[in-house]
Amino acid sequence: MKRIELFTDGACSGNPGPGGWGAILRYNGVEKELSGGEANTTNNRMELSAVIYGLKALKEPCRVALYSDSQYVCNALKLGWAKKWRQNGWMRNKKEPALNPELWEELLRLCDIHEVEINWVKGHAGHPENERCDRLAVAQSRRYAEQSI
Repeated sequence: MKRIELFTDGACSGNPGPGGWGAILRYNGVEKELSGGEANTTNNRMELSAVIYGLKALKEPCRVALYSDSQYVCNALKLGWAKKWRQNGWMRNKKEPALNPELWEELLRLCDIHEVEINWVKGHAGHPENERCDRLAVAQSRRYAEQSI
């Protein structure tokens, strides 16, 4: 299996509001940048989208070291919350539905294809790839904000 590094970030202007995501894939020193966004979304949806689109870009099963500043994404994967939500019919507990179930379903499906190692990084703390992903995400967020004017 190829060893890939995936760096991701999401951004949102308002929550909800125009948002963007950015991802960097690195394999053998070669990098590919990906980004996208939506006109009306949330920060958590953009964080999830960055990981999903990064994993979807891989053409074969890989060992992926994921680096994200989203505790929502990292904890839900690493601590098994997302799998429990799915087992419970996308409920966090007896009264609260899990948010973004369609994105979690897609992400869990991709995590079954790839071996994903979760690494949380502190956001806005000088981590070079996280800062680049943030710039990609913010640029997409601004693009969608300008379209809604």
